[in-house]
Amino acid sequence: MLTDMNFIILKGYISSDAGWFMDVFHVKDELGNKVTDQRVINYIQQAIGANREGIHKSKSESRNFLKCESPPEPRAIEMTGRDRPGLFSEISAALADLHCNVVEAHAWSHNARLACVVYISEESTDTPIDHDRLLAIEDHLTTVLRATTARNTNEESGNQQEVKTAHGLNPEGEGTVTDVERRLHQLMLSVRDFESPNSKPISSPRMGSPRCEINDKEEKMLSVCIENCDEKGYSIVSIQCKDRRRLMFDTVCTLTDMQYVIFHASVDSRGGCAFQEYFIRHVDGYAMSTESEKERVVKCLEAAIERRACEGIRLELCANNRVGLLSDITRVLRENGLAVVRADVATEGVKARHTFYIRDISGNDIDMKFVKSMKTEMGEIDVAVNNETTTTTTTTATGSMTRVSSFRSLGDLMKSQFEKLSHNFVAI
Repeated sequence: MLTDMNFIILKGYISSDAGWFMDVFHVKDELGNKVTDQRVINYIQQAIGANREGIHKSKSESRNFLKCESPPEPRAIEMTGRDRPGLFSEISAALADLHCNVVEAHAWSHNARLACVVYISEESTDTPIDHDRLLAIEDHLTTVLRATTARNTNEESGNQQEVKTAHGLNPEGEGTVTDVERRLHQLMLSVRDFESPNSKPISSPRMGSPRCEINDKEEKMLSVCIENCDEKGYSIVSIQCKDRRRLMFDTVCTLTDMQYVIFHASVDSRGGCAFQEYFIRHVDGYAMSTESEKERVVKCLEAAIERRACEGIRLELCANNRVGLLSDITRVLRENGLAVVRADVATEGVKARHTFYIRDISGNDIDMKFVKSMKTEMGEIDVAVNNETTTTTTTTATGSMTRVSSFRSLGDLMKSQFEKLSHNFVAI
């Protein structure tokens, strides 16, 4: 919910036991201001309060009413597979050739894997695509994804190339950004992006990824450690890394998708560094029992953090929307030797707003002449360029510590904070 509202989490404490929970978050809005709007505060109270069932019922009734009054929504399809330079451009071109209108799209690339969720409608009528045609589109896109799959690729890797109607989110209409991002995490986990693309046993999930590398300084900041607290029956996960927006969301999603339950947590953010600590058990009620299980969790958490940590050029474009616009834009990027690491595509009425994170395929600095080329080929288009390599993010989404102290001592600190809060808790 806090992520949906674009809040920045500066610090937080989480505790749950015996059916009760207490979560404390220090937050600001997306502009860095204190949250003072009473309507926002009331919404949060209602969302977590006793009226939850009533809220869901109200949302359901509202959704049913809108279905009657509004035109049908576009279909959502999801794609996963081995990534390669220009693949997102090929997917966009294939959808244009199939006379599909791209209403919204989100794509992530990491460790030579791609996960993509696209909302499409009929080109001529802008209406939902019928089931039979949707199956034909899925078959064609599967062929695109598997175009360069090596003959000696094992069966497991071959099965990673997949296109299907999105079942992890609402298949008949755009989900929230948070819904889609949660699904992208699940898709990336399903294609094992925490593994090196060149070998089955992995020494580091950062190896073998020519398209989504983090710099040496950021690599040194990333640390994930796990130890067991036998006394309480928890596994304690400690994470230290560069701070950024949605970091806590990415971490919690991954732990949840891996079937772990978070009982207590502490997050903090200082000086551009983030520190998180989670007390977890598997859904079966037990802590992690083997080193191989701990190693897998470490690698999956590292991958979840790195999926958004790719440095490069952030390209924001705004243009009059038309069929094939996305295909034209990605073609220009591909022809200029640029690979799309992440993409967020949206349409708002007659306007299309696209955001791309791009890198040079060969690893060289990006020649900004491609912006001029893009404007020449597409006419009126607004382009904003931001070099993420030189941009530092201020207060963001989770914790920081200059050094990793004892897990037990931080746990004791967290416990004392809860005791203070429980004695002094008043409504604000």
